Amino acid sequence: MKAEEFDAKFDNGEDITEFIDLSNAHRPGYEQKRVNIDFPIWMIEALEHEAKRLGVTSDSIIKLWLAERLDKIITD
Repeated sequence: MKAEEFDAKFDNGEDITEFIDLSNAHRPGYEQKRVNIDFPIWMIEALEHEAKRLGVTSDSIIKLWLAERLDKIITD
């Protein structure tokens, strides 16, 4: 398919996903970087308890809560 055809389909609101190779797609700014944080034991226990209650990992809860807090800071 030529670029002009692709552009026309896109401009017309047609679904173009079948023409795109998403195997190497990524979202800029969302790359992962590992960090180490020391928490008091009571926090770890509370995080693990909440994670078990929700059926997710402690990492997931930490990321979610940080994202919510950062979003609030950014949007206020």
